[in-house]
Amino acid sequence: MLKKILVTGANGQLGQSLKKVSVQYPNLEFVFVGRPELDITNEEAVISFFNHQEYDAVVNCAAYTAVDLAESDVDNARLVNAIATKYLAEATAKQNIPFIHISTDYVFDGTVATPRLESDLVHPIGVYGQTKLEGEALALAINPKTIIIRTSWVYSEFGNNFVKTMLRLFNEKEEIGVINDQIGSPTNAVDLANAIVHILLSTNKVYGIFNYSNEGKCSWFEFASKIKDLTQSNIKINPIPTSAYPTAAKRPAYSLLDKSKIKTTYQLSIPQWDESLKVLISN
Repeated sequence: MLKKILVTGANGQLGQSLKKVSVQYPNLEFVFVGRPELDITNEEAVISFFNHQEYDAVVNCAAYTAVDLAESDVDNARLVNAIATKYLAEATAKQNIPFIHISTDYVFDGTVATPRLESDLVHPIGVYGQTKLEGEALALAINPKTIIIRTSWVYSEFGNNFVKTMLRLFNEKEEIGVINDQIGSPTNAVDLANAIVHILLSTNKVYGIFNYSNEGKCSWFEFASKIKDLTQSNIKINPIPTSAYPTAAKRPAYSLLDKSKIKTTYQLSIPQWDESLKVLISN
């Protein structure tokens, strides 16, 4: 039975959301670490850390997520997203424990307008997606008890994310433009955190790659419009094409994930994206 779970990336959106939901599970001991407690990019530090403590599972929420910066900061993106993942996979394989690693919809190029299956051909179009894919491959090759969870459009009450940016802009501007030709599904980090704990508590774990995001689909423009409705803001939101908002990294135009596998395998019920957004906004 699981007792002690290590969570890396403690100060990120998902790490903080896991911390928030962990209080509902008094029988589990969660250990949350950020870089000050454990530098996962330092192989010796990782080896030493695991030599001094045994865990029942590890959840890796740490990631280099600055998508545009990654295009020019390739080495650091690879260090965090791939090499550090390798070190954690090796440490968890040595202890023969489950390793849950969080990945991204950016492993796909977004050119196919149907929800992506875990088995679909991957083709990242930027450094962020490429380094996350490398991390996936390393984890799966090193630890047979690896669970990869690909997610998309994550937001929460913590850190920097689309919802918090919109709320700030609603207070600062009278009019904004938001991209309307990229399609996906937002993910409330608390829902993802609950799904992770659900998987951790499962007695018959199935390993491999799984997709998780909230149900339904929208464009960034529709996402922003829903935030506007829920906050009763008077801001004017204009739909704009991706071409009107150039960025260093290309984004997948269509990154909807098919969640059938995780729902069937782990008997998970996934909330609709707009319902989960409502929960966050109303709090």
